Amino acid sequence: MTPKPVRLSQTTITELMIPAYANFGGKIHGGIILSLMDKVAYACSSKHAGAYCVTVSVERVEFLQPVQVGELVSLHASVNYVGKTSMIVGIRVEALNVKTAVVKHTNSSYFTMVAKGDDDKPTEVPALVLQKEEEVRRFIECLRMKEIRIKVKEEMNDAKSSIEVKNAAEILKNERCIIELRV
Repeated sequence: MTPKPVRLSQTTITELMIPAYANFGGKIHGGIILSLMDKVAYACSSKHAGAYCVTVSVERVEFLQPVQVGELVSLHASVNYVGKTSMIVGIRVEALNVKTAVVKHTNSSYFTMVAKGDDDKPTEVPALVLQKEEEVRRFIECLRMKEIRIKVKEEMNDAKSSIEVKNAAEILKNERCIIELRV
């Protein structure tokens, strides 16, 4: 399998934000943006893998600024890391106000994608050729994010398994809730 440079799979999708995408407050639904992010992650990862890819996880979606009807939203995706069958795709979302030419960064996120073979099982992906310092930095960042994700998952599982309702009154004394247990 021939290794591929990052640039070969980099993908940008631009879409006009129309009124049908807006919520009652006149801002674009976060779900619309997430759907577009999923599409660009698929396009980018499948270009690198040369195979059908599926979304396994989404890391850190923070909506930094609202997107308005009439803005052009561009989603820039790049494969930042590859494992044996998985890839981490970094996505940067920007909204352009065509009247003022102001571009705002609305959010960034990381999608973990897995390549699937014709048998619907994970299939190996090409190695990633890192040709710029920024690409090396992003690959290392993804390695660190993977380590952190594993630790957080373990801690979450520990937290779930160690909850004792008998101590709830003490644990929740400064929270905004009222305990009214019924049998």
